[in-house]
Amino acid sequence: MYKIAYVEDEADLANLVCKYLKSENFLVTHFLTGEEAFSHINEAFDLWILDIMLPGGLNGYDLIKKIREFNPKMPVIFTSARDQDIDRIMGLELGSDDYISKPFSIRELMLRVKNILNRVYASSNANENIVLYGDYRLDFDKRIVTLNDVNLNLTAKEYDLLLFLVKNKGKAFSRDQILDAVWGSEYFGSDRVVDDLMRRLRQKMPALSVETIYGFGYRLL
Repeated sequence: MYKIAYVEDEADLANLVCKYLKSENFLVTHFLTGEEAFSHINEAFDLWILDIMLPGGLNGYDLIKKIREFNPKMPVIFTSARDQDIDRIMGLELGSDDYISKPFSIRELMLRVKNILNRVYASSNANENIVLYGDYRLDFDKRIVTLNDVNLNLTAKEYDLLLFLVKNKGKAFSRDQILDAVWGSEYFGSDRVVDDLMRRLRQKMPALSVETIYGFGYRLL
């Protein structure tokens, strides 16, 4: 049974989301403030759902940085009334796995939660293979990438993108296809997040040979 931490200061929304998560057999711990959530950051959660605008000194952006310091692979979903592309890109730059704008459909949130949990945990439990790409070593079971035995500390989304490219080496994919594969078909944001994620992956893995296909997408060579 997956354990979810939910940080939301709107009481009515929080009660509704917690009710639906529990009806789907998730264990849910709700926090009203960033400070309260931070005091439990070392607990064994499987997923964090963070509102960005929170009362007090710690907002969602602050919290994800703290979460990433404690566990770089922890899946995180941002929720926010801020729905501009720049807000989505900022959230994804900080390492979130998804970004859902308010007001949102509870059903949509449930689908995104399940998709992320299945992608991060179910697939890793089923696959214990090691794949080499040049000097990079991908451990499917541990969801880590190393170079000369040094962990590159990819975020969950960076790892998902790399895994998709490696499994489909030589094939060209449009940005929309990559969005569906990495973020899921329920993601409704701009495809600019693909370019941003690719830029960060290239920075961490400069020997990764990814061809940019102008006006279309990318291909791993």
